[in-house]
Amino acid sequence: MSKKARITGEVVYREGDGPNITIPRGPCEFEATTNDVTLSWAEGDTRGSAAIPLTDFNRLVASHAIEVLTPIHA
Repeated sequence: MSKKARITGEVVYREGDGPNITIPRGPCEFEATTNDVTLSWAEGDTRGSAAIPLTDFNRLVASHAIEVLTPIHA
């Protein structure tokens, strides 16, 4: 089940060995597993998604780059 969050700071991901890609600030949804978190967002007509390690997600939440609006374990 997707949960709500908001990107409030710099959050980046990488596709393969490519360059870092910045996730736009604003609302997003996420789904957490024991190992990673998949973030989904929309920017205009474009939709994006990225999987990041759970440890990185927790670090981004602690640094306030991601604001969790729905509790992770809800």
